[in-house]
Amino acid sequence: MKKLLIADRDHNERIGIQWLVSSYSLPFDKIFLVENIEDLVVTLENELPEYVIIELDMIPSNQWARIKKLVQRYSKQIIVTTTERTFERAVQAVEIQASNLLVKPHSPEFIRKTLYKCLHDQTSVAKEYNPSKATFSNMVSYQSLFIEEAPKGKPYQLCILQMENKYSILLLRHFLQEYEFSIRPVILPLTDIVVCVFEDENPQIRQELNLLLLNWNERYEEPLAIVLHSLSDESLSLRQMYIQARHALELTFYKGYRQIISIDEEWKWGRVEPFLSPTEQRDWIEMLHNNNHEQMKTWMYQEFLNIHEPYPEPGLIRTRLTSILAQIRRFMKTYGLDQDLYEKHYHQVFETILYSPVLHRIVQEILLFIYQLLEGVIRHQESSKMDVIERGIQYVETHFRDKTLSLQKVAEFVERSPAYYSHLLVKKHGLSLSQLITNSRVKEAKKLLLETQLNIQEIAAESGFANGNYFSRIFKEQTGMTPSDFRKQGYQNNRIH
Repeated sequence: MKKLLIADRDHNERIGIQWLVSSYSLPFDKIFLVENIEDLVVTLENELPEYVIIELDMIPSNQWARIKKLVQRYSKQIIVTTTERTFERAVQAVEIQASNLLVKPHSPEFIRKTLYKCLHDQTSVAKEYNPSKATFSNMVSYQSLFIEEAPKGKPYQLCILQMENKYSILLLRHFLQEYEFSIRPVILPLTDIVVCVFEDENPQIRQELNLLLLNWNERYEEPLAIVLHSLSDESLSLRQMYIQARHALELTFYKGYRQIISIDEEWKWGRVEPFLSPTEQRDWIEMLHNNNHEQMKTWMYQEFLNIHEPYPEPGLIRTRLTSILAQIRRFMKTYGLDQDLYEKHYHQVFETILYSPVLHRIVQEILLFIYQLLEGVIRHQESSKMDVIERGIQYVETHFRDKTLSLQKVAEFVERSPAYYSHLLVKKHGLSLSQLITNSRVKEAKKLLLETQLNIQEIAAESGFANGNYFSRIFKEQTGMTPSDFRKQGYQNNRIH
């Protein structure tokens, strides 16, 4: 069991390092936080932490000899921190035999690398274990994974490695082929995972995999998860072990990557109702219509980020999330937000629910989408108070690039009949909707002609015109010159000024 002690007078420093350790899934089983000398002494003597991060500035000079002796007695890896960039602090770091001296403020990345190095140095002792190199690859093959065979009469250890980005499997294969195992396993790459089978002669398999994961994290940013099948049951065939380990790989949906997941007992998926109940549906409708950010956030966190073992099958959770999205969809339609960017974002969230490998990211994406919708509702409610003619004009100025933009679309948006809206527009501004659309498109075209190097066809498309010839004709009618002449004149005026 790996224990880490963080001793610092600054509460934020202690919590920050603890968060960093958790964020990067560093393999510490217990973390102790202390803020004074008394707690430091008690924790050192009672818990015997192997790894210590200690602030030198918190140790009074009359306590230095005592603390140094205790830390050196109980700890294998020591990191010291200080705000004083002095020779005296450097000497103390040497005296206490620290692995590293960190001068505050230190970056999270530097702390991460320092901890990785300490873990690597300590775990590498496992490399000394190196019994017989005899191969057993002739007994293990792809056939062992996919065809049921009788157990070989001796237990194996099997693990599955998977990257969060399953399409980068070649990188993982290359890494494992070059990696120096104390006892090399049989490596069986598949399309989305790599299976490693070890002969049961290495009692330090967990340390071996910890070291492998540390090496991976030092070299690559891509998250990696390892499932270790450690059930001691000689009656299991390799195929049965593979199926159980592959099944357990789905726990990354809840636990995330950058860690080792052990199967040390038989387990089954828990249960959860995949659809919202009528009461929950009403609650969601009420929360959405009341614009209650915090209540929805609390509901989502309690429902999905506080799930404990036995975990429900991930497919049930995804179904439950789509049930929530259905309520959000009804809300969108109520306020006319089922179009344009909102509609696109809705489909992106739906894809995230179906395929994102980690639950907490799905929850965050749904909440961000909800917040965007609620802001859209506020804008929609404000715009509904505007003059109906100006709302239509605003719609045209936003959607003039749409080649199918028409009086019918604008009238539907402002909830008036096409004839009536056209009458109001002509009466107030003296121009038809088609003239308004053309004016907006020509205005955009002028801007693109002067500020970009796009050709005439590209500008026509960007401005909402059906084709380049039609654009050139309309542009000349509006401005008295061709698009090319307008661009040249603009360049000349810029040179004069």
